[in-house]
Amino acid sequence: MAHAGSRSGRRGANDVSRRTSPGRRGEEAGPGAPGSDVSGNSAAKAVKPARARSTRGGEITPFDAFRYAHAHRSEVAWLSQNTNHLVPPGPIRTALEEAIRERRYEGYPYGPGDPELLELVVQDLGLAGVTPFLTAGGTESLYMIMRALLSAGDEVIASDPSYLIIHRFVELSGARTRNLDIYAPPFRLTSERVREAIGPKTRMILLIDPLNPLGSGYPREEVRAIAEIAHDHHLLLLNDVTYRDFADAPTLAAEFDPESTLTVWSVSKNCGLAGLRIGGFAGSADLVRNVARFNTNDLGVNILAQVAALAGLRTKATWIGGVRRQTRANGARIKATVDAIPGATLPVYPSQANMMVIDIAALGISPEAVQEELLQKYGVFVRAGNYLSTTHGKKFVRVSFSNPPEDIDRFVQHFPEAIRTLAPQAPTPVA
Repeated sequence: MAHAGSRSGRRGANDVSRRTSPGRRGEEAGPGAPGSDVSGNSAAKAVKPARARSTRGGEITPFDAFRYAHAHRSEVAWLSQNTNHLVPPGPIRTALEEAIRERRYEGYPYGPGDPELLELVVQDLGLAGVTPFLTAGGTESLYMIMRALLSAGDEVIASDPSYLIIHRFVELSGARTRNLDIYAPPFRLTSERVREAIGPKTRMILLIDPLNPLGSGYPREEVRAIAEIAHDHHLLLLNDVTYRDFADAPTLAAEFDPESTLTVWSVSKNCGLAGLRIGGFAGSADLVRNVARFNTNDLGVNILAQVAALAGLRTKATWIGGVRRQTRANGARIKATVDAIPGATLPVYPSQANMMVIDIAALGISPEAVQEELLQKYGVFVRAGNYLSTTHGKKFVRVSFSNPPEDIDRFVQHFPEAIRTLAPQAPTPVA
């Protein structure tokens, strides 16, 4: 497996305490440590040849990027799933170690969820009076909501690009999405387009803010306008706010329409707990009760996930600012790299989330080829856009960047190299 450096690096007085990517081994090295250059960054290791694809019956099987990345997780810069690798590990690790020593995993958790955790969730959202509900990640909440509140023939106003898993849940309920193309300025829904899209079968508006994958954020007045449309037309409003902690000034739709809004939240991204799968939704007591009929975790959400979420939310105020600053600094470095490649563009910058879309349509390269080249040759995992847009997925890769600077170093070095290798006519970097 080839890669260009490890996670080691110098930690400045204002830097976020770092932890490794999933499964990353080894201690953090300081300046002068073996394998580090004088700046404190690890010296790049020699690049090994990429592994050949496996074969079955003499035929080449499709490259499974996730299988490959997980098999080499200790060597991969994970820029593919918007996961957060900047949260200081101390409080969460200490809480988990204590829970394991106490063998809390041997018993079922309290079914409704830890009362303090539920209270902290409400405080963190800043929505007084809402009823919170715990699920095994925000995605489970989205599934429950669609199954509970949609019927055959209903329509949901949504967007393309989007987090298309939600659209699949809509279809499982016998409903359909009405996808508004947002791959053009302002790269988000507008109240005017939402109003025009409402028809006799419209049941729900899907408002993801900030947006995955584009990183677009909604101005406060636009959130208010969309919430008022939902209220006036007696529609449900699903407000997915998974990435709100990366935004400059996030606004929750429930502030304007509390009775018809369900807010889906997660600690996967802000607290760096994607692997533990914990999240939930919040809304009026009646709405939450209606959705809770579809709960499969009647014996409670994973106890270790609850312990970790408690530790994260208790301490979040002390470190989230540093996470946000480092994420924005990383985004600026990615922008500079993309700007130096003629034909590559960032549709949205700065991102209000921890991910961005890099449009490579003008280069004549498939996003899947870029994903595979970066991962197999350089150990940099970005995501091809095909699972995020049925219309525009062949135009872009998505890169996430709530990562230590060393991961961004590797992207900055190797993304241009991958483009030069793959482009039919290799672009000349801008000086």
